[in-house]
Amino acid sequence: MAGRRGNHEGSIYQRASDQRWMGVALLGYDQLGKPIRKSVTAKTHNEVVKKLKQLRRQIDDGLPAPDSSLKVTQLFERWFEDVLRHQVALSAYSNYRTIAVKHIMPTLGNKKLADLKVTDVDRLLSKKTDSGLSTSTVRRIRAVLAQCLDQGIRWGVVSNNVASLSRAPKMVRKEGRTLTPEQAKHLMNCLKGRRNEALYALMLSTGIRRGEALGLMWKDLDKENGVLRVSRQLKFEDGVLVTSDTKTARSRRSLNLPDPMLASLLAHEKRQQAEKQALGRAWTNSGYIFASSVGTPIDPHNLYREFQKICNEAGLGDWHPHELRHSAASLMLSQGVKIQVVSQVLGHASIRMTADVYGHILDPDREEAASAMGAILWSEDED
Repeated sequence: MAGRRGNHEGSIYQRASDQRWMGVALLGYDQLGKPIRKSVTAKTHNEVVKKLKQLRRQIDDGLPAPDSSLKVTQLFERWFEDVLRHQVALSAYSNYRTIAVKHIMPTLGNKKLADLKVTDVDRLLSKKTDSGLSTSTVRRIRAVLAQCLDQGIRWGVVSNNVASLSRAPKMVRKEGRTLTPEQAKHLMNCLKGRRNEALYALMLSTGIRRGEALGLMWKDLDKENGVLRVSRQLKFEDGVLVTSDTKTARSRRSLNLPDPMLASLLAHEKRQQAEKQALGRAWTNSGYIFASSVGTPIDPHNLYREFQKICNEAGLGDWHPHELRHSAASLMLSQGVKIQVVSQVLGHASIRMTADVYGHILDPDREEAASAMGAILWSEDED
């Protein structure tokens, strides 16, 4: 049964087979002069009219007509195979794929791209939040979907990015724990004489990341000037320990070491040389500053377990090695080190990141600034 159509609606009719409404729009002509048409379907006449008008606006705006047959899963597979695996490290690629396979495809995978709406993405994010996933993970899901749809726009198979138009869940940053100056000193005393004393002391005194510390090699240490160059990290990729470049360009940095820290590293080198001589050929000459008892890279999981044991024996309770980094930043700021300097030492991507995480420590400085301006602008003039 044919339906009435208004101006610029295109051809609209109702299929006899399933009673769905069809709309056909003329998009132009090919090189042979044959008409190029695009069809849309909907349950009602009004819905088809809206879809045709939207299609017409997209064409008028120079946007490609969406591929009505392509599904979300198919776009992801093309993106993974043709683009993403050439752009990011293997670990990042694996993370993207896990996010897509585990969280996106089960819900949206079979949905046609042409039918994907902002409400679909909002519903997915709401469902994931209600399931107990952290806010950062839900935001990651949204970001992965948005990047995939961006690629679809570049290929001309997607008309707009509904993931970017969705609302990301609000991130509420939790303040991490920090060791107090007294706790930090107590920990340093409890570390004395332990095999990895210098490793934990370095993490606490410079805020270096665990993976960065474990990726350090002796060639990175300038003994004469007491400077340590950070340019790589040790991490797991597909269950294998590998070294790779640091996370960002700002993560590649030089750290000036406190004199006692340099002395601790030199003492650590002597102990390592003694271990090497004792083992002889059984020693693996990996070149790492911090190595296992046979010279191989240190497993981060083993380091975590060892650090927990040390903290419990020291009466401090359970602490994670990453909290040494947080403690270092907090202690530096509390001692008056400028936030831009702390940001450089930590290797943060921006000062804003440092301020977001540690800005609360600067409250006394802000109070001092307010008092100073109050004294200047509102103090009574002397007679």
